[in-house]
Amino acid sequence: MNYDDIKDKTILVTGANRGIGKAIVESFIKHGAAKVYGAVRNLDSISSLVEQYGDRVVPIQVDLSDPQSIIAAAQTAKDVQVVVNNAGVFQAGSLMGDDAIATLKFQMNINVYGLIYMAQAFAPVLKANGGGVFAQINSVASLKSYSNSVTYCASKAAAYSITQALRELLNEQGTVVLSVHPGPIATDMGDAAGLTEIAEPPLLVAEGIIEALKTGDFHVFPDSMAKQIGSAYKSFAENVVEVSSS
Repeated sequence: MNYDDIKDKTILVTGANRGIGKAIVESFIKHGAAKVYGAVRNLDSISSLVEQYGDRVVPIQVDLSDPQSIIAAAQTAKDVQVVVNNAGVFQAGSLMGDDAIATLKFQMNINVYGLIYMAQAFAPVLKANGGGVFAQINSVASLKSYSNSVTYCASKAAAYSITQALRELLNEQGTVVLSVHPGPIATDMGDAAGLTEIAEPPLLVAEGIIEALKTGDFHVFPDSMAKQIGSAYKSFAENVVEVSSS
């Protein structure tokens, strides 16, 4: 099956109720997606998208801290061809703070363990439906640590490492894996990180995913800061990360 675009595909997006997730839902529908499962913790939080797009948006309960909710969602959404794991959490804080370990545990639980549970639950679904796509929303913080949000950066670096492994593992079943690395994006999370003044529209992330499916890229650097970092990282990515070890 051809996955150079998402027209007529069935999609699932975690964290679909706001920010990047909401922009992905809206953009994918405009690009012709047949149906989008809006995977959220609170089903009511996605009601505005259901009102706007009707039965093309299907609410489904997913909490990345609750593995059983992920397993149940995979059993319900058996027709999914594209999974975008967008949901994540952010907590700022110093490595020397008393809460450093607690914030790291919290963010690892969602940003890393949640990713693993999503991959384990949905890889068989994607395989059964012809391979499909698994896109993970990582961050430029996967590649560069910032001392005022170091535990977040550590969780995103771990998520990026897992995404690299998924690219190799899921290739065997014909699943395309994308690692998406936004910089400052205009979202609630971006505001919490103090990035409001330099943030760019979340639509860039959605469009970046669609473009990567056409070009066959593994890494997606959708915005200005991300493109700058991606350009500097390109040689290492092409010569080390993207070289198959098999």
